[in-house]
Amino acid sequence: MKYAKMKLNKVWYMKTVVITGSARGLGLEMAKVFRKNNLNVVISDLNLDKLKLAKQELEKIDSNSNVDIYTCDVTKSNDITNLINFTKEKFNNIDIWINNAGVNQPEKPIWELTEREIDLVLDVDLKGAIIGSKLVMEEMIKQKSGAIYNIEGYGSNDAKMLGLSIYGTSKRAITYFTEALAKEADERKTNVIVGKLSPGIMITDFITNALGDKEKINLSEKTKKVYNILGDYPDVVANFLVNGMLKNTKNNAKIEWLTTRKAVWRFMTAGFNKRDFFK
Repeated sequence: MKYAKMKLNKVWYMKTVVITGSARGLGLEMAKVFRKNNLNVVISDLNLDKLKLAKQELEKIDSNSNVDIYTCDVTKSNDITNLINFTKEKFNNIDIWINNAGVNQPEKPIWELTEREIDLVLDVDLKGAIIGSKLVMEEMIKQKSGAIYNIEGYGSNDAKMLGLSIYGTSKRAITYFTEALAKEADERKTNVIVGKLSPGIMITDFITNALGDKEKINLSEKTKKVYNILGDYPDVVANFLVNGMLKNTKNNAKIEWLTTRKAVWRFMTAGFNKRDFFK
């Protein structure tokens, strides 16, 4: 096994990662890979019961590190501050912070969305990542090290689709925000890495649920066809992304699973490599 340790003031300590929105899906799968690499892991989410179940899964992994849970609503800055303080009290440092919390939007055109629905998507997917980055950056500057990663998604590359307008807006903004934060971190010589994680299309209940499980999404056959060609299960993607983060030493890095080249190849070979995630 690999040992993720660093030397600080002649004292060896184990690295610690915090992942928001990580009681399931990509967040939980990344936590598993970090555990296998012997990083302390703090997972957070809104639902305490789901967090407890996720912790049980993580504790089954053979690791020299520790795992803990903390409920956090990323739309509330006090919750994020409390998550940061909890982690520092437990493990002293926060070496990697991943703004993973997110919700999908209902499959409706913009004018059919309510103001509340728009607010929720933007507050969780965009503002939550911005405030989380701001608050943890302050701590990482004090400790003179750390890495912050934000999750890209549909819309980050300017793609547009009916039913993903507000979600895509938030993800396009996340790309700009992360690059801007990385530039500021570099110019102020913070010694903090800021980067983007681009997981592509993952086959989880996120794609069939909107607003944090409050509403079901009935995917069209056309959408399912694209997902079958380009989609992957989150454990596969998580392994790639985590290994990329552990190796990365560059600011403003983009760790991308579904590259343009890979997507083109999958469309070209779709007739021979048929997959159906929706059976």
